[in-house]
Amino acid sequence: MKSKTDLIITNSSKLVALKNAGNSPLTGKNMQNLGIIENGAVAVNNDKIIETGTSSDIEQKYSAENIIDAEKNLVMPGLVDPHTHLVFGGSREHELVLKIKGASYLEILASGGGINSTVEATRETSEEKLIRSGRKRVNQLLAHGTTTIEIKTGYGLEPEAEEKCLRVINQLKEDNKANIISTFLGAHIVPKDWDKEDYIHWIVNEGLENFSGLAEFCDIFTEKNAYNLDDTKNILSKAKELGYKLKIHSGQFTDLGATGLAAELGAVSADHLEQVSDEQLDTMKKSGTAAVLMPGVNFFLMDPLYADAERMINNGNIVALATDFNPGSCPSYSMQMMIALACYHLKMTPEEAIAASTINAAYAVDRGGIAGSLNNGKSADIIVLNVEEPAHIPYYFGTNLVKHVIKSGKQIF
Repeated sequence: MKSKTDLIITNSSKLVALKNAGNSPLTGKNMQNLGIIENGAVAVNNDKIIETGTSSDIEQKYSAENIIDAEKNLVMPGLVDPHTHLVFGGSREHELVLKIKGASYLEILASGGGINSTVEATRETSEEKLIRSGRKRVNQLLAHGTTTIEIKTGYGLEPEAEEKCLRVINQLKEDNKANIISTFLGAHIVPKDWDKEDYIHWIVNEGLENFSGLAEFCDIFTEKNAYNLDDTKNILSKAKELGYKLKIHSGQFTDLGATGLAAELGAVSADHLEQVSDEQLDTMKKSGTAAVLMPGVNFFLMDPLYADAERMINNGNIVALATDFNPGSCPSYSMQMMIALACYHLKMTPEEAIAASTINAAYAVDRGGIAGSLNNGKSADIIVLNVEEPAHIPYYFGTNLVKHVIKSGKQIF
């Protein structure tokens, strides 16, 4: 007799199970192995994956009221975006012309534009409006196949506005449409209306403690015109003491040594890394700190210096991908596009880019145990794409290939 279950997804061209990864990230040559099951299927019960196998095996073993016929299309885990700045007010499309004419990110920032303009708009935007815009953006990410999303603050840069943004992130989490991870990025840039030392004092002595119940991670942007190495050690050390998990923006434009420092402190990820030394990569490897690469930023900023993913993969580092969705350096909802850019500009293979957008990206937000692969017992976050092969994802770039999105066992698209 067949066992009854809630949902069966069957008749795929290929099932990208990634079961060989389990709860751990894939590194080196193992990133080529996506654990593909030809004509695969997956059975779901109580919001969890209970078994994967060939379609004939799953159909013989299980019956379900809800059956999704993949119609010989690709089935895989929901995509994971481990780095976004999704909550903000205003828009910055006017900066595109400045970029086209040659202005750099740091030049726009130094002139009073960039993040500063978004900070001003975010402070002026009501919490209710931020929730509405945040929901629209989450829905767009879901529509593009992303079911797990990290969201940072960093556009408030004062106590009230940063807390407002954290409340918005937590409301998006309570909506229960996507798996949301919250990050306090109070140290994004130094706000124009604060003295730097006073602002760091507030973060270390008040902000981190006050927001410990609202944010899981603490992040910092270590860069020229932002925060230096001493600031980084001060803020991340205090955050670690208070129980935050750690992240860092580092090595985007200059190598200040912060990547290695964050790894020594046990950071879950270090993000950007266009500028990073071999020594720091070795420190990351030893600490298990993931390298989160965001080729969409270089693409949008027209910056030809992409991160050296091949060096990191050959070194045995954990490599993940993210959109860095934000109004100034990558307003893209599509992890599919990041997979394509990783192939074309980071020289990653399609298999490496897919692993970096699923199980490795889940690891980069400490969700390897529930997302990123189709292992038994994991959350049933599954997407069906209108293609037949994994390599078709980057091949048909710039197109939303999503046919179905299943989040926690429920079909939402």
